[in-house]
Amino acid sequence: MNDTDKPQPGQPEPQPEDTTGQTLTEPAPEDRQREERSRSLLREIVSGDALAGVLAVFLAVFVGSVMIAATDEGVRETASYITARPSDFFTALWDAISGAYSAMFRGSVFNYLLTEPAQQWRPLTETLKFAGPLILGGLGVGLAFRASLFNIGGRGQMLLAGGAAGYVGFQFDLPTIVHLPLALIVAVVAGALWGGIAGLLKARTGAHEVIVTIMLNYVAYYLLFYALTKDWLLKTPGSVNPKSPPMKDSATLPKVLGEQFNLHLGFVIALVAVGVAWWLLNRSTLGYRIRAVGENPHAARASGINVGMTYTIVMMIAGSLLGLAGANQVLGTVTSGVSLDLDASIGFDAITVALLGRSRPLGILAAGMLFGALKAGGFTMQASESISVDLVLVVQSLIVLFLAAPPLVRAIFRLPAQEAK
Repeated sequence: MNDTDKPQPGQPEPQPEDTTGQTLTEPAPEDRQREERSRSLLREIVSGDALAGVLAVFLAVFVGSVMIAATDEGVRETASYITARPSDFFTALWDAISGAYSAMFRGSVFNYLLTEPAQQWRPLTETLKFAGPLILGGLGVGLAFRASLFNIGGRGQMLLAGGAAGYVGFQFDLPTIVHLPLALIVAVVAGALWGGIAGLLKARTGAHEVIVTIMLNYVAYYLLFYALTKDWLLKTPGSVNPKSPPMKDSATLPKVLGEQFNLHLGFVIALVAVGVAWWLLNRSTLGYRIRAVGENPHAARASGINVGMTYTIVMMIAGSLLGLAGANQVLGTVTSGVSLDLDASIGFDAITVALLGRSRPLGILAAGMLFGALKAGGFTMQASESISVDLVLVVQSLIVLFLAAPPLVRAIFRLPAQEAK
């Protein structure tokens, strides 16, 4: 090495060069940390539950598209001569699938075929109306999930709470500022007591909550049926139909956007419930106990947590949330009177919402909005495209199927396995 090649004092060391002759520089520590954080975030997203849930919805929509195409007359007709004129087949295929989902969009988000702004955005308000009780029910089921309790009793809790709220709603003459809160409180208490029965039996006797809540669904149904056959309870005097009188105006949930829209205060109550549930699970001592019992009840008991009391409290809170869902139906969506179908299958749909939302309040909010859109858009899809609304139920069922098999979803999309926590 010549003297001229040696670095002179005060001069920087020469940087190494790669095979192309370009100077290689060592990345700064801040850049390395930023790159490592980005990679960690990407790994968490790819291996987490949220992406698997989104892909499960995508798969369900894809399979639904296949079913739409298979049942469309134009697709079947053009498939008979696909080799001769393939363009006809693919055109019919596109028209069937795009027509169905565009109709669902028009019925659930924005109807671009209309010109009046109020009517254009009316479908979104219908989605929010349907989403309200689904969110409340999903919170009730999801909260129980966090304590490793499978609450199948949503229907019974809604029926009892809806019947109690309906009784207060038509029986008393009170000012609105008293009447409406009283009906809501009665619904919350009725749902909490009905859900608490399952929690208490689980705590005291070890009875499995799935069996208990399923049986309580039948008990609640026949109790409501009995009440609807008695004039001194819920039956409309002189009527042969098992239905109560309509709710009085002072006990109905007010419309939040005026009388031209059906969206009522129930959706606002659902948003408040999401915030309260998030705080309860993530910022309160009770939420810590719930999560600890859900992770490992034996370890929680060893650390001094009263597991039986936690089971009872969780089921009472879950029942109260489903009770609010029942009141939402009786006092807001269908105010013409209490009937045996007031739950509108929300008690069971709430299980799907909780599963899709991974039992997280914000996830349940998003899942409830999705299922509200499916329900609102399904009617438009049926009316404009002559597609059975049962197809929406098929899509919902497929979402549950794919959510129940996350390894299948990860294998289809070649995602990494979820990291153990």
